[in-house]
Formats: sequence, structure tokens, C-alpha cells
Amino acid sequence: MIVHRLDGCAPTPLAHYLKALGILRLVAEQLDSQARGWWEGERFLLASYKDEDELLRFFLEHYSPTPMFNPWGARSGFYAGPSEKTSRSVLQSIENSTESRFAMFRESVAATRDAIKSVTGGRKPGDDELKGALVLALRNRLRDASSAWLGAVIAVVDASEKGLQQPAVLGTGGSEGSGSYTAAFMKAIGECLIDRRWDNTLRPALYGDARLSGQNWGESFGQFIPSGVGSPWDLLLAFEGACVLQSSVVNRSENTGDRWLSSPFFVAPVSSGFSSSARLDEFVLNKGKELPGRGEQWFPLWSSPATSEEIELLFRQGRAIVGRRRARNAISMGRSVAGLGVSRGVAQFVRFGYLQRNNQATHFAVPLGRFAVANHANPNLACLDDLEGWLPRLRRESRGRDAPSRLMQVERCLADALFAVTQHPDEAERWRAVLLRLADVESVQATGSGYEAGPIPRLRPDWVRAADNRGSELRLALSLALQAAGFSRDGLPHDGVRRHWLSLDGFRFATTGVGRQKRLSLRTDRVMQGRGGVEDAIALVERRLIEAEQRGDRRLPLVAAYGATASAMDLARFVAGEVDPDRTLALARALMALNRYAWARQPMPVTSNTSDETPDDSWLAIRLALLPWPLPDGRRIGTDPAILRHLESGDAPGAVILALRRLRAAGINAAIRMASVPPDTARLWAAALAFPMTPQTAARFAVRLDPGSLKETAA
Repeated sequence: MIVHRLDGCAPTPLAHYLKALGILRLVAEQLDSQARGWWEGERFLLASYKDEDELLRFFLEHYSPTPMFNPWGARSGFYAGPSEKTSRSVLQSIENSTESRFAMFRESVAATRDAIKSVTGGRKPGDDELKGALVLALRNRLRDASSAWLGAVIAVVDASEKGLQQPAVLGTGGSEGSGSYTAAFMKAIGECLIDRRWDNTLRPALYGDARLSGQNWGESFGQFIPSGVGSPWDLLLAFEGACVLQSSVVNRSENTGDRWLSSPFFVAPVSSGFSSSARLDEFVLNKGKELPGRGEQWFPLWSSPATSEEIELLFRQGRAIVGRRRARNAISMGRSVAGLGVSRGVAQFVRFGYLQRNNQATHFAVPLGRFAVANHANPNLACLDDLEGWLPRLRRESRGRDAPSRLMQVERCLADALFAVTQHPDEAERWRAVLLRLADVESVQATGSGYEAGPIPRLRPDWVRAADNRGSELRLALSLALQAAGFSRDGLPHDGVRRHWLSLDGFRFATTGVGRQKRLSLRTDRVMQGRGGVEDAIALVERRLIEAEQRGDRRLPLVAAYGATASAMDLARFVAGEVDPDRTLALARALMALNRYAWARQPMPVTSNTSDETPDDSWLAIRLALLPWPLPDGRRIGTDPAILRHLESGDAPGAVILALRRLRAAGINAAIRMASVPPDTARLWAAALAFPMTPQTAARFAVRLDPGSLKETAA
């Protein structure tokens, strides 16, 4: 077979991508059934038994165009009037022609005229009901390739006023504003196939030789080539390729009669995942009102030779599904197609947004970037299923009329992070970025904006594995997030710490009032404000000490969950200022949403590097004086809340003196006598008390301070 390097076909603009589909489809159907095509870099390759001269001769002399017209719209050529003149002239030329290449076209024109006569009496339909009846009549009369255009351009969803729906790739039923794509197609047929005025531009349209391009057509290509530079051959072949994108009408569910238009790899617009994104990209402006945008469509770039039938099957099966749900936007689309490369040989997707530009009627197919498809299924992506029901609610809240700009901003940042993680699911830093953006969302919700969406839903333990980079930040955050006052024998927590971050009733925010008077509840135990990591950690410890003192309990009731404890190395790095407290606490706030029941059944301990690092001895004395349980040998060190107050005020020496007094009372005689550190370090020491450790770690700390106090217990 001969491999043709079609440099005139590129992933962008959209017309050049569709042109590749059109060439493969037409060659396979009308010239060489064994033809195959695939993408290599920025060009399309076509393998065929026909050489270049045979390929060019086919398009110039034998290519039979697909009948494309929209008798339900303007400038179709089937009616009287000056606006119909150009298309009407081409239709008449085709009907009067005896060339075999137009045989199918002549049959379709006759069937269309018959449908118009029987449905509308020969008049242009003026309402959606007649338009729908005309479309159905055409579907009954047209067969095979003649019906390909109908499946790509319009569908009858139901009998309502809005029952006609048009896939965005072809504008509004074959029109774009006041322009008509079908009229442009008719004109291109007349100039390229009947008058043969553009023969010299066919080769550059296929092979991309700019030196032979001749003059530019000068006609509008609409959204397909926003620059408007091209020949009528570009438009002809692009529209032939658009016929591959067959849409269908499907039921929303088996239990309801709701139906919707499903187009290949098409989703609602999301202004995320590309650098020039703006909120208005999601809408269509009409007289100042924001209406739903046209959406976006993803087009596959396959790297293995494929037949036209295989590519048409790929597009027919291109209904983006995540689990059992339809993909609704770019984020879920990325989740849906992330593993497609394994089964379909797709290397990348080109993401096009149908965005409004220049005026209220004009849209352009704007390339929004590439999405690389993984060559293997990644189990981490299953974590995104946890957010599937919550994200649409958050999106609605952030797009509400009274939504503050900060809520819109954090929602968009989260969308960008989610889009990035679907493309790089193996990178732990991407997953930590998602957790940080989730924490940002809850920070805004805690101020009273967007709380109707609910807090972060319960997350599976696999989030920890996905975000694990063997660093101290995540281990410390996990230990803080999962700690509680105590645990049952089954590992289930009692009195977790999430209530100190959010006021919740079950899985919803606690509220007071109804209607316009509805507000978030301001509970006294919510002490973490999300403004700074050190401040939040100190507030958590202080609140727990106050509650314990109110119960007459002389301990710090913060016990580590199984598989989620702070190691000596992590604590040493934190008190030494080597760990970012703000990021650590932000990660902890997001990880508080982990499903504790699932964690108890299958914990995901974070990996740790072995190290002999140990915190400062003065801090060890303070830590041992604030334990939730007795030491392994049974000795209990009574807690003194004044220790925390000294540290919070920057008085480390005073805190150490009180701690040593508590230790001596328990029989631990430390060699240290005092400590002298800056006030900021003292507050960091106080914050480090929020991270729980095991009794074995506490025993090692006691042995370090007083080797004769008790035998060290192995970790």
C-alpha cells in the first residue's frame, strides 16, 4: 500500500481535522475499501493501493458528494426568494446533470421535494412542529449515505416546542447566525465539481503545499476555520467528515421517558483546563442574559492504522460514560476517556470548545488543548467517583446569581486541578493539589457561601495512596485528620476532630432558620478557621484540653487512628520548621472527609523513609506531659493546660518548667532544665501537639529523656 502524507489535514483547526475524516470515509466508500488512516504528529496519514495521481483524479472526476441540505432552514435552495438563489441554482444544475457522480444527490433532492410537498404543501416550515414532521419525513425517505447528513445535523428528541435539537458541530441545524453551512456546501459543489474552477487547489488541500494553493476562496467557513483562509475543497471535505459524527437520541434512564441528544464525545462547557479560560466561555449571551453554552467536543487522534468502519464505530461508541453515568463536562470526560487508549489505540484527544465570539450570533470552534490518553488503566482515577454527585451541586452554587467571586474562583481552581489529575493520575503532587483545592472550597463554604452543595463527600482511603509522595506533610496531615478521642475494637472512631473544622449535621452543614433567613450554625466547638496552619493546630489542641477539663479529665483526648500516626522523624521536621504548617493543615482539613468505616476495614498507611531524627529534648518533655493515655508501663502523666498557654504566648521556658514538673511527678527525671527559643518557635511547638503518636513512640521519648525511667518499647 502507498502511504500518503496528508499535511493538509491537521488536528487544528476543526475543518482540517474533519477533512481527514472525510477523505478516509470517501476513499474507503468510493475508491479503495482497504484504505486505512491514522495520525502521526500534526499530519494525517492515508494508506491505500491508489497512488497520488489516482487519488487526485478520483476527487476531481469521480467523487460522489453526500447530499447535504436543510429544507427546514434558510438558504436551502428548495424555496423561492433571493436568499435561496445560490443554492437553488446548484440544485437545478445537479437535477439537470447526467453525470453518474450526482445520481445519489438527484435521488435525494427528489425525495426531499416530495417530503416538503407532503408535509408543508411546498412552503418553508415556520414552526418547530412542522420542522420536526419534515425531519421525520426525510428520515423515512432517505437511506444509506443520503441519510448520513441528517444524523449529523439534527435530531427530533420529542414533540415539544424544543423537540428539535442540533449537534453543536454544525451550528444550529446547518446554520451559523445568518449564514448557512449547507448553502456554502452547495456553492462549493458548484465551483469545485460542476464548474471545476478550483482544480489547482485540491492537491494543497490534501498534501498541504502552500505554493500551489492559488487564490483564497473568500467565503466564510464559520466556526470550522476561524481565520477564514482556505479553499472550497477544504469545506467540501470537512463537511463530508462531519457526517461521521452521527448523533442519536437516548433515554436518560430506563424508568423515565426523558430523552436527550447524545453526540460523540460531546459534553457541557467548562471554563477550566486551558490557559485562556473565562467564566463567560460557559454561556451564550443573548440580550444580556446568560444562556447555556453550546458545549465542547473531543476529537480522537489514533496512532494505529484504522479502516473507515473502525473509526465510524469509534465515534458511534463515543458516548462518554463514567461508571454508569453520562459524562457531563470536561472533568468527567477526562475521567471517561483516560483509559480509552488501552482498548481503542487512541493516543490523544483534541479538545474543541464551541465558544461565542465577536457578536451574539457567531461561534467559533476554538482548540482548548490536547488530552493525552494513558496507555494503561490507572486505579487512582476511581477516586474521582467519590466527587461525581457533589461536583454538579458545587458548580450550581458557584454559578448562582448571588454567588461571591471567591466561591467561583475556588470552584474553577478545583476544576483545573481535577482536569490535570485525570491526565496525570500517576503524579502524587496532582492529587495533593486536588485535596488542597477541596480544602479551599470548604474554607469558603464555612463562611456561608455555597454550603447548600454540602461539604466534601466521604472519600475512599485510596486517596491517601494516590497522594502519597513519601513526604512528612501528608503523613502529618493524615494523623491529624483521622485522630479521635478514642476508638472501638473495630477501629471505629469516637468523637473525631472534623467538628472543630465544620459544623455538620450528618453529611450536611448545620443550619438555622428557613428561606431567606437560613444561615450556617455557629457552634462553639468549631475553632479551626482555615487562616493559618499554626493557629488552627493550636486552636484544636486548646479546644480539646478545655473539653477534657470540663469533664474533669486530665489528659489530651487526641488518639491516633490505626495506620495514621506521626513518626518521630515527622515531628522532628515539623518542630524544626522544615514542614509547611499551612499546607499540612489544609491537607488535613480535606482528609477529614475520609470514610472512617472504610479506613477501619482497609487502612492505607503512608509510606515513610527510615530516619533517626528526633525532636528537641525540650519539646519531648512538653509532648510527654500532654498525652491521651498512660505510658506502656502504666504510669500516667497528668496534663497541665497551662503548658499550652505558655507556648501559645511564646513562653517556651515557662512551658518546659511546667512539663518537667509533670514528668518528675511521674518518675521521669530529664537531664534538661530549661529551653530558650524564639516566640515563633514556641508557637510551632504548640502546633506540633496536634499530631498524635503511638504509645511506643512516647516510650522511646521517655527513654531518651531518662534512660533509667522505663524500658524502651519497640515501635
